[in-house]
Amino acid sequence: MDEINQKCDVLIIGAGPAGLTAAIYSAWLGLRTIVLETGITGGRAWLAPKIENFPGFPEGIKGSELVDRMNQQAVRFNAEFKSDEEVVGLNVKDKTKKVTSRKQNYEASTLIIATGTQRRKLLVPGETDFLGRGVSYCAVCDGPFFKNKSVAIVGNNEEAAIDALSLADIANKITIVSQEKQLDIEGTLLARLEGKANVEIIKGEVTKILGEQIVKAVKILRFDTQQEDDRAVNGVFVSLGGVPLTAIVQNAGITTDRTGCLTVDRQQRTNVEGVFAAGDCTCGGMQVVTAAGEGAMAAMRASAFVRRGLA
Repeated sequence: MDEINQKCDVLIIGAGPAGLTAAIYSAWLGLRTIVLETGITGGRAWLAPKIENFPGFPEGIKGSELVDRMNQQAVRFNAEFKSDEEVVGLNVKDKTKKVTSRKQNYEASTLIIATGTQRRKLLVPGETDFLGRGVSYCAVCDGPFFKNKSVAIVGNNEEAAIDALSLADIANKITIVSQEKQLDIEGTLLARLEGKANVEIIKGEVTKILGEQIVKAVKILRFDTQQEDDRAVNGVFVSLGGVPLTAIVQNAGITTDRTGCLTVDRQQRTNVEGVFAAGDCTCGGMQVVTAAGEGAMAAMRASAFVRRGLA
């Protein structure tokens, strides 16, 4: 690791929509801005085949294209991006915030946490056993492997609907298993699903994933009959949303709620002065547009904090 600390005004951890928007605003406001990202720039938004509800794109836009535009805009304002930078330590008790990655030490006047979430697990028998052998948490990434095959998508929200639509022209048969008694899919998305002849929605829960070397079936407990059925499938896509990546921030003394979501006020401030949070890690709207709004607010408040000379 390079022992020379890199210094900046605003350090942003995470380059999803919240982190990218925060970078645009803080760099545009003239602050030296560094963004650390350990995975794909754009996070899950980059994987979306089409985002239809982001303002300004009446025909929709590919997630990767929207993210690339955000990235280019931030770079144009001289934001600096550091890829493959996994954060392993935070020290936010002093005025200067110190962040340690596996590659570098950083010092910043303010810190914006925009780490997004990690995928929520089913926690049923067979899930871990068949990971990479039929079980996946990314329909866009692994969908092409299931061309003309049968798959189950587990989830009852917008994410599950989008995953199902992205696979509808690839897979032969798609079974959405709600995991909840009520669907949280409505409007245009529900209408589009209902218009797909190869998509079936079952209100029930997956209790076990079955197979030998690869996935062969899922066991489904139907809510209406309370009977368990085996449904033959070649793949299982878990689309249950995410949980915040909060272990490091909790250890640093930053407050979270009982589910691990970072606690912020209306100005995206955490309980630690000079530390802000935005996007899915705060468990707000969990949408690209709300993440962008939170990122903008966090950056504006971080800028005000720096300029007041409190750091």
